Amino acid sequence: MLGFQLRNIQTVLCLGAHSDDLEIGCGGAILDLIASNPDVRIHWCVFSADQQRAAEARTSAAKFLAGAADHRVEIFAFRDSFFPNHWGEIKETLSDLSKRVQPDLIFTHRLEDRHQDHRLIAELTWCAFRNHLILEYEIPKYEGDLGQPNLYWTLSRAITQQKIDHLLEAFATQADKPWFDAELFQSMLRLRGSECHAPSKLAEGFYCRKAVIGRSGTD
Repeated sequence: MLGFQLRNIQTVLCLGAHSDDLEIGCGGAILDLIASNPDVRIHWCVFSADQQRAAEARTSAAKFLAGAADHRVEIFAFRDSFFPNHWGEIKETLSDLSKRVQPDLIFTHRLEDRHQDHRLIAELTWCAFRNHLILEYEIPKYEGDLGQPNLYWTLSRAITQQKIDHLLEAFATQADKPWFDAELFQSMLRLRGSECHAPSKLAEGFYCRKAVIGRSGTD
């Protein structure tokens, strides 16, 4: 697991460009975190979703966040695939979030992601949150832009199955896409599990660019 106590994480901010990004990238970690620390509070933000996709996002969030002590879901309506055109508005949205939410942990997209929407959310996360632990998750896609994670969140087989089941149940609009299936999701988790020698052979990979270790206080 992570090198810190999961019970010390009280508030988590989850940032996803589209309505299934969070579930694909860090859904297992979220399920595991809630199972390990039911007192956790989660703020879940999706930046682009039409009416149908927004309904799916809320259905999915309800499944993934069901065991948390408290959760809030916010869905914005920025135009899919055109996030760079809305740079200012998205920056203001994240700046507002930074004033309303003080997370112990943030999940966001990876800076090297080749999807312009994903990449912009990652860039602006670092602008808005400068003193937080940020874990960047990965999304498999046609661009073939997967990297080499430097942090792994090991998952049990039960959590893995729960993640995949929730994904397939919640996002009917994605069912006809050749990449959206249990085989791909399982393969990603198995690959990352192999890289970190996970006991269950399953893990999600993350990118941690900055972490601070030390005593609290100044004395």
